[in-house]
Amino acid sequence: MVLGIKTIAGFVSRPFRRGQRTRREASSRDPMTQAEIEDLVLKLNKIEAVKFGEFKLKSGLISPVYVDLRVIVSYPDVLEQVSRMMWNAVRGCQYDIICGVPYTALPIATCMSLGFGEAMVMRRKEVKDYGTKKAIEGAYKAGQRCLIVEDLVTSGASVLETLDPLKAEGLQVTDVVVLIDREQGGEATLAAHGLALHAAFKLSAMLDVLTRHQLVTEEVAAKVRTFIAENQTKIPAPGAPAAAPAPAPTPAPAPAPPKRLPYEARIPLARNAMAKRCLEVMVRKQTNLSVAADVDTAEEMLELADKVGPYICVFKTHVDIFDKWDESIVARLTELANKHDFLVFEDRKFADIGNTVVSQYGGGIYKIADWSHITNAHLVPGPGIIDGLKTVGLPKGRGLLLLAEMSSKGTLASGAYTEAVAAAAEQHADFVMGFISINPAAWKGGPGSPGLLHMTPGVQLAAGGDALGQQYNTPHNAVAVRGSDVIIVGRGVIQAADPAAAAQQYRDAGWAAYKASL
Repeated sequence: MVLGIKTIAGFVSRPFRRGQRTRREASSRDPMTQAEIEDLVLKLNKIEAVKFGEFKLKSGLISPVYVDLRVIVSYPDVLEQVSRMMWNAVRGCQYDIICGVPYTALPIATCMSLGFGEAMVMRRKEVKDYGTKKAIEGAYKAGQRCLIVEDLVTSGASVLETLDPLKAEGLQVTDVVVLIDREQGGEATLAAHGLALHAAFKLSAMLDVLTRHQLVTEEVAAKVRTFIAENQTKIPAPGAPAAAPAPAPTPAPAPAPPKRLPYEARIPLARNAMAKRCLEVMVRKQTNLSVAADVDTAEEMLELADKVGPYICVFKTHVDIFDKWDESIVARLTELANKHDFLVFEDRKFADIGNTVVSQYGGGIYKIADWSHITNAHLVPGPGIIDGLKTVGLPKGRGLLLLAEMSSKGTLASGAYTEAVAAAAEQHADFVMGFISINPAAWKGGPGSPGLLHMTPGVQLAAGGDALGQQYNTPHNAVAVRGSDVIIVGRGVIQAADPAAAAQQYRDAGWAAYKASL
């Protein structure tokens, strides 16, 4: 059969038009709803991408479940939905290019590239001994950040096979996205190699959906869960010695030192009064949650503050997006902050010379310093911006957060800039209380003194709920893996049917991640 020119053009143009969207356009999309996620699980079951029975794995183990995502290339609607879910899972991450693990993840990475305008490189599984002899194909530069795309993770071995050639080309890799985490130790292995795992959903959550729809019996689901628990994998961390025969029993070693100081131990180390107060609130209420009031009206903001107030340590505002502002609104917000024991953080992001920010912070129609306990600033103008803000805020006992890193793609707030921000914070620790940061654990020279706080935006438990555990930048990732102190949640709370219940859920998850990191 010969296709007409019009038919051919129509066939090839659709994906390329979608791929030509800007990242701003792609970023405007909301996370997938729980209904969409559940729909994908059911589709994967229908096309037999997940099977139950007895299957011999590569390791030789007999598994009661087998996940084969190679079949999705024959179902374009499923492939598109998979790529969209995985892209949503890493919208809070910073990267310049993506690389799919050969071979199953290559069509997924390609679909993400076309669908969301992501630049892509490819790893050769077998490097040719002629031509360029390159292991990584595509356009890239040393120093760029690369996101690894994989279909699923068990031990993490296939991801590590792709990590090494990427690093050999000078590419920076800190994040990995997969559709399914089999929950057999892969996340811990990747973390030991400095990689944060972002899974669209976990195998156990997939089982929950299938049992709820009576597509898998409770007996089979229990058998799979037992197999997962009894067959955990572990790959040595970089530089670790190879496994050796078990030695004779020896006395238990002394406990390892804590990974981080407890919040209460850091209170006396904070030089800024508001940093001390923030830590005290966190300890008193057992919460490290900040809710971002990204709503349109002042009334919505005040209503939200009253609902989530019991569960938060910090309430973040963008005063210049509200429909109105006056002293009565200030009085009501202050009353709610006192009632529920939280601090108010005006996310102003000052970025001007010292003289100008003095007027912006202390005057104008908003008079931010009068009611906001915390504000923030870029260091782009130089340390003079801190001096200017300090003349207004320090006498009032306020605290300043410096923007050390941002979650937006292509951000220039990284590397040497982040190091300069950290140095400036140490020099002005009487007024600077900490940072807006994404991955303080990866900072060169460390994340600063324990008297400084790290707050991380772009945190989500799930799209439309946590039944499937979709990761955006999860509380565990932000706190336990990346070393943050306070998680900032916006849409995960304000778009929930019950914002108070969602805030409580995030509070519990954030605090659990903190306790696990001690």
